[in-house]
Amino acid sequence: MEELIYEFNAEKKLEKSAHVGVVGSGNLEVIIEPRKDDKVIVNVRTGISGFKRTWDELIERFFKEHNYASNVYINDFGATPGVVKIRLYQAIEVTNDV
Repeated sequence: MEELIYEFNAEKKLEKSAHVGVVGSGNLEVIIEPRKDDKVIVNVRTGISGFKRTWDELIERFFKEHNYASNVYINDFGATPGVVKIRLYQAIEVTNDV
């Protein structure tokens, strides 16, 4: 199990929490919770080692645009980068669906 932690500055606030996806073969779950400060903390736990550079690029690119003050937990079981992006977009959509 590999754990990667990222921290970014946030400029936007979330309305509520979200939980999307499931941890299973080739998939992942994303849990996102609002924070009161101006930080985005992303915690990735993955069972697939050796893809830190891919994670770095994907997470940095996504949260540069979607910089909501939040704690984000990504539990991965071999999802492709495309699936990761879809789940992140779904989580943001749910948090803003008031």
